Amino acid sequence: MSRLRRMAAPLVLAVGGGLFAAAPAAEAAPVACDTTSTPYTYVVTYQPGTRASAVDKELAAKCGTKVAYYGEIGVAIASSRNADFQQKIGVYRAYSGGKDVASSASARTSLGAVKTLEDTQSVAAAGDLSAQQWDMKAIHAPEANKKYQGSSSVTVGVLDSGIDATHPALKAAVSPSESAGCITGAADTSPASWAPTTSDHGTHVAGTIAGKDPAAGFTGIAPGVKLASVKVVNDDGYIFPESAVCGFVWAAKHGFPVTNNSYYIDPGMFFCSREPGDAAAYEAVRRAIQYSTHHGVLNVSAAGNSGFDTTAQTTDPNRPHPVDSSCGILPKAIDGVVTVSSVGYAGTKSSFSNYGEIDVTAPGGDFSQTPPAGAGPACPLSTTVFGGLYGSKCGTSMASPHAAGVAALLASRFRGIPPQLLSRFLTGEADPVKCASAETECTGPARDNSYYGHGLVNALDAVR
Repeated sequence: MSRLRRMAAPLVLAVGGGLFAAAPAAEAAPVACDTTSTPYTYVVTYQPGTRASAVDKELAAKCGTKVAYYGEIGVAIASSRNADFQQKIGVYRAYSGGKDVASSASARTSLGAVKTLEDTQSVAAAGDLSAQQWDMKAIHAPEANKKYQGSSSVTVGVLDSGIDATHPALKAAVSPSESAGCITGAADTSPASWAPTTSDHGTHVAGTIAGKDPAAGFTGIAPGVKLASVKVVNDDGYIFPESAVCGFVWAAKHGFPVTNNSYYIDPGMFFCSREPGDAAAYEAVRRAIQYSTHHGVLNVSAAGNSGFDTTAQTTDPNRPHPVDSSCGILPKAIDGVVTVSSVGYAGTKSSFSNYGEIDVTAPGGDFSQTPPAGAGPACPLSTTVFGGLYGSKCGTSMASPHAAGVAALLASRFRGIPPQLLSRFLTGEADPVKCASAETECTGPARDNSYYGHGLVNALDAVR
């Protein structure tokens, strides 16, 4: 993993075989900073515990302004118009995803095109939708709901594109006081900052975790728990490192026992901990996740929809750089994060699902695994922002909240359980799924393989 670069030592001069401190230089003239170019936001790493005044001083001297500072982890969010700001700070200490996107034609352009496999297909919010929720039946959620629906003292942080708190299935679950917008890298608690704008992705995820609408017959996995909308996806569909850092720190400081992260950090897909720029992003996110874990948060993440073995990649499909063991897809590459692959209606790996280092699997749908008539669409059904209706989406983005919902049930039963133990319960109570003979790229035993990890999450076992 990346190492913090220390500040340069004072200059010394060798004279006649001896070392002497350099004579004090005349006061440097103020730096002429760019005041007209487009500003970009950066993550900047410091030694944890560095005083805010020292951060302000360095940023000002190098043509930056502070947006936020997370002193506990030594990560600042800064804005600068200067094209050479990263060089001024140090290429291993500063990184801007926004600037990278602006300067790279290879960067992807939208969340919807990559992270979900289908635009939301809406259905009327009338009648009984429970028959169409094959995904809930697959993990025994209906039986679990009859026994226990989770505790209102447990809040799941949904780090995503925002949650529609007016949706009939979600209005009782969303906790405004625990929600925040993190797009800028600084938490904003105004309702507009955490509401969805251009995407219903977060609303769909939220319904799977804790939705409940008796009039429509729709129920999520843990309808008794609360949800916090932590908006990290901007209106262009990007999740930059500064937004993720803000989100994980927010989760830690507000005591969320579980977060769901149905995304990868942009403009990735892989960040390399020993590369200029990447090193700062990787380290900032790693520290934020580690901080959240130390404060009792279990972070659950989607495996990704590229259909490849993440442990065998040698190139990044989004950016033209080599990939080795020092690189990883964030946030799932960080120790302690639960990684979730996707299965379709038939219970086998979705064609699009990444594999390799997997902890558990859950329903995310697959167009080639079509349910019988009346059993629902091939993609899981959940809440949308379109007039309180429901729709289907496929993706590991949809699988991850199934695992997060089961984790929320476990966190409700075992209040205050450390995330490491919560993860063990989640994986230990999953139903083993062995590699089929036709799945030649699937390796490992039924209890721990490269396609399904420890198995399919089980909501009923979580409440027994």
